[in-house]
Amino acid sequence: MVPAMAERDHDIVLFGATGFTGGLTADYLAKNAPEGIRWAIAGRNRSKLEAVRERVGKPDLPLLHADAGDPGSLREVAQSTRVVATTVGPYIHFGEPIAAACAEAGTDYADITGEPEFVDTVYARHHERAAETGARLVHCCGFDSIPHDLGAYFTVKQLPEGVPIAVDAYVRVGGKPSGGTYQTAITGISRARETARAAKARRAMERRPEGRSVRGSKRPPHRRSEMGAWALPMPTIDPQIVLRSARALERYGPDFSYGHFLAVKRLPVALGLVGGVAGVAVAAQVPPARKWLLGRMEAGEGPSPARREKGWFKVRFFGEGGGKRVVCEVSGGDPGYSETSKMLSEAALCLASDDLPQTSGQVTTAQAMGDRLIERLEAAGMGFAVIEAT
Repeated sequence: MVPAMAERDHDIVLFGATGFTGGLTADYLAKNAPEGIRWAIAGRNRSKLEAVRERVGKPDLPLLHADAGDPGSLREVAQSTRVVATTVGPYIHFGEPIAAACAEAGTDYADITGEPEFVDTVYARHHERAAETGARLVHCCGFDSIPHDLGAYFTVKQLPEGVPIAVDAYVRVGGKPSGGTYQTAITGISRARETARAAKARRAMERRPEGRSVRGSKRPPHRRSEMGAWALPMPTIDPQIVLRSARALERYGPDFSYGHFLAVKRLPVALGLVGGVAGVAVAAQVPPARKWLLGRMEAGEGPSPARREKGWFKVRFFGEGGGKRVVCEVSGGDPGYSETSKMLSEAALCLASDDLPQTSGQVTTAQAMGDRLIERLEAAGMGFAVIEAT
């Protein structure tokens, strides 16, 4: 028998606390989890877990055994807590068993994946069961894709209701990736066929809204004069997440479109990025070249505290609808690590503690947490601002 949520031993279990981003998440929870929140860390190496516990200064922090290759251990973790937050990736290799355990146990789940194949695979295999048990499976609770998903939601709420709405987002970032993120990116690029198959399986199951149109923008590379930057379409998971929120929430209007772009100041840099990404995409399809690329940076490596201190991001949203135009911005510090650990932690705390809309199954951050998570992130130092409204 699965314990009822009110009877569980923990409010939040962090799976992956011994990794780079997981360690930052443990640090954040140790400093910011409110009194009374019962949280624990889980992993397969007890000595490493003990080292994390000592580092964060929580001598009574529970340590749980959890191994991605041991379904029984994951089942026990999922049944012991209200929320599992996991940083164990690449998720396509290690993520599905804990998501499946949460779906079965009626336990809320949050991760920081940016892998479309993984997200679509979990939807196809576990969305229906999670909907039955009441579990909320919330992917992409880091820089992929909270600033973009909640930023688009925040922008839409500044515009009139019941009208066609168009939003374009322009991303600017400064920061260095960790080894885990680099490994995940190369792995994802190398699995283009598998990603396409997973997306097809999802489309065959997923219901689309009736009487409403939600679509991605087909706008090509262009100059955005208001920002003094060149804009390149970003083939990341972020626009997929935004469009799923738009399909789920009628507040996005009867006809919604969204464009997602990387903003680059200088044209030569923009051209170099296009060529570089294309070259990596080709090389990642060839096993020897892919092995060489994966060897350039090992998982577990990441930027120093001084380097993270210099990191930043700004996402500018241009929204139009019902004769009104609005410009909004979401901003924060180091996008991949300091802010991602903050976003995952606040999402887990939000799921565990807050009065939220009644949702279940695979849901987005805007759909599951919306205004409440924005309030939490603003209180934690992230910016959600209206720059201009006409």
